[in-house]
Amino acid sequence: QVQLVESGGGLVQAGGSLRLSCAASGRTLTFSTYALCWFRQAPGKEREFVAAIRWRSTTFADSVKGRFTISKDNAKNTVYLQMNSLRPEDTAVYYCAAVGNSRASLQLQSTYNYWGQGTQVTVSS
Repeated sequence: QVQLVESGGGLVQAGGSLRLSCAASGRTLTFSTYALCWFRQAPGKEREFVAAIRWRSTTFADSVKGRFTISKDNAKNTVYLQMNSLRPEDTAVYYCAAVGNSRASLQLQSTYNYWGQGTQVTVSS
């Protein structure tokens, strides 16, 4: 089993930045081979894909391209989401997720079998 814990959420003004972290614990000996991602869910909306990283390849939702970056530190078993130029529409609960050595689509929730509890990001206008 792998446990994921997000941190770094908070309240920020539009145009500001935040960095989310997601630390993995438990069965992490092969963390470097995991596909890792961030999803988000705004009130009244379905959970949506934000960004993912598998090995050194990254992919982003169109809505965050050019503003968000995803990275990971295998030594720390941690994945990060750097969010710049934040907008009110980025307000949501952000979740990280992981799957071990999968070739499935990174943009599907069903790909991932480990999920964190989420961290709230609120962007004020």
